Amino acid sequence: MYDSPLFKMSLKYAEKLNPDKIFILSAKYHLLPLGKEIEPYDVTLNNISVKDVKIWADRVVQELNENTDLENDHFVILAGEKYIKFIRDKLKHKEEPLKGLSMGNRLKFLKSRS
Repeated sequence: MYDSPLFKMSLKYAEKLNPDKIFILSAKYHLLPLGKEIEPYDVTLNNISVKDVKIWADRVVQELNENTDLENDHFVILAGEKYIKFIRDKLKHKEEPLKGLSMGNRLKFLKSRS
């Protein structure tokens, strides 16, 4: 379903880190385990209100809490700012290697590490 160059390169980078789990942040489905099959959709956080993004983020945090240890697990976040803005403060141990980078620089960073 997700086939953009940025997604593919991000996934390749994430897999090289050899994590215990990889999740996808989905505007429609919230938190998706990597192998979960879903129906195609056309929803993005870019077109919804801040209030609705906060509601979405709360749901993601709830699902993360059910699947991880928010206090002790280490998270590597590759999502864009709109997707992580209201989540990042709930994760005690995190790194955001793409934070603040333009799309071109995100791709350049990921390509250099593949």
